[in-house]
This record gives sequence, C-alpha cells and structure tokens, in this order.
Amino acid sequence: MLDEVNTRLPIATEECVASIYLDMFPDSDRAFVRQAFEWAELFFTGRHTDYQAVDARYHDFEHTLQGTLCLARLLHGRHQAQTLPRLSQKAFELGLLAILFHDTGYLKKRDDTEGSGAKYTRTHVMRSAGVAKEFLSAKGWGAAEIAAIRNMIQCTGVNVDLQAIPFQNDEERLVGYALSTADLLGQMAATDYVEKLPVLYGEFAEAARFDGAKALRAFPYTSEEDMMRQTPAFWERYVLPKLEQDFGGLHHFLRKPYPDGPNAYLERVQHNIARLLEKIAALPE
Repeated sequence: MLDEVNTRLPIATEECVASIYLDMFPDSDRAFVRQAFEWAELFFTGRHTDYQAVDARYHDFEHTLQGTLCLARLLHGRHQAQTLPRLSQKAFELGLLAILFHDTGYLKKRDDTEGSGAKYTRTHVMRSAGVAKEFLSAKGWGAAEIAAIRNMIQCTGVNVDLQAIPFQNDEERLVGYALSTADLLGQMAATDYVEKLPVLYGEFAEAARFDGAKALRAFPYTSEEDMMRQTPAFWERYVLPKLEQDFGGLHHFLRKPYPDGPNAYLERVQHNIARLLEKIAALPE
C-alpha cells in the first residue's frame, strides 16, 4: 500500500488525497485540495516572496507529503469504519492545511543566509504556527479556523503538553492527534527512513550548534551511530506509547480492513527497525 503513491511527486500525493476527500465528502469541491497543495508548494519550493525554498534535508517537502498522505488515509479509515462522531468536512480541511503547514517553520526568510533551516528544530513548531496564521489570515480565513490549525500544529511538538493546548472542541483535538500520529508514522514508515537517519542527526547537530548551551542540554545523541542505536528504543518507549495512549490509538484506523486487518504503516516501521538492528549489529563496538 505504501508504495502505491510516489511522495516525491506532490501531484501524486495530491491526487490520492483528493480522491479520499471526495469519497468522504462527495458534495465537496476538489479545488480545495488543489489550492491547499498549491499553497504548500508555494512555500517549500521558494516561490513565496518572503521565504527561501526548503533546505532542511530531512524535513523536506517529501516529509510533509508523507505525513499528509498518512493523515488522509487515517481519517479515511475512520470514516469507513463509521466511527462516531462523524468527522465534518471543515475539520478534514483544517487538518489538511495544518499538516501541509506543520513544518514551514524550517523555512528561512529571504535575508537569512546562515546555515540551513534545520537550525530552527527547537522552535519550528512555533514558527510553523506563525507562518500558517500570517498566511491564512491574509487569505481571509477566520480567527477560529486559524486557531484550530495552530492547535493542531502544536500537537506535533516532541515534548508538548497536550493538555495545555486550548482546543476549541473535541473534533479539533481528534484531528490534531491524528495529524501527530501521521507525522510520526509517515516518516518512520518511509522506505528510506534508515538511510536518512544520518541526515536527521545532521539536522539535530546543526540545531544544537545554533542554539548553544540550551540545545546541547536537550540534544540526546553524541554521534550518528549513537542515534542509530537509540532509535529502536525511541520507537518502543516513546512513539508506540504516544500513538496508543496520548493519541488515543487512532493509528488502528490504518488497518485494512478495520479492525482486524494488517496495518501497513506499522508493518513498514517494524521492517525498518529490523533493518536498523541489523545495521547496529554490524557497527564496531
């Protein structure tokens, strides 16, 4: 299932998301999905007047598209399971915008010439929420809608206190948790996840250099190899409990068929962890 859509091609991801959107909401206008993706491409490809193209090598546009596709599939799975309460079209649309904007905080302004956007790792969630607010306000989106998108984006923070996010309603919370679920699974299930771990380490290292002592205290890895060794535990002790407990087990809606079918995302992550363990075993002591 995961290889059916080439997330290196924005149009391929857009077409799949649009198909899901129209299946869930037959009376909706496909043009909304096209517009949302055009806005995201505007930022990540450097065509926005205020921002350069993304130069963070791990948190690139494909990373966003992987999460976007996973989110659409998860919400579609929940819809097909006829789970109550039913998700509204507006909530889906806000969630789509939120995940497309959730890593715009890695983008550098036009006059920013120092390093790459990876230096904003510690602050990227707050920056992303700010980018979304500024842009969507100019496009005429309402205060409550923008607040929902900002709240959903905040769910993706690594150490965020979910109870402190001022959700306006339960539906908004649900989509925020689904978004964060998709952000984690979309990247960890990628076919090149293991190969890109050194790239992710490089982003963390740049952020630590940029932030100085404050970031160094929070930076958990001493080398690429150390990051590789810690990743299986990161999956088992952080990601899985977060998916099941903090985010309410929404990842189970990725099972096909629901509720007892296989979850292709979990299977791919487990495959990646197995590959990683093989690499770790071959590392020198």
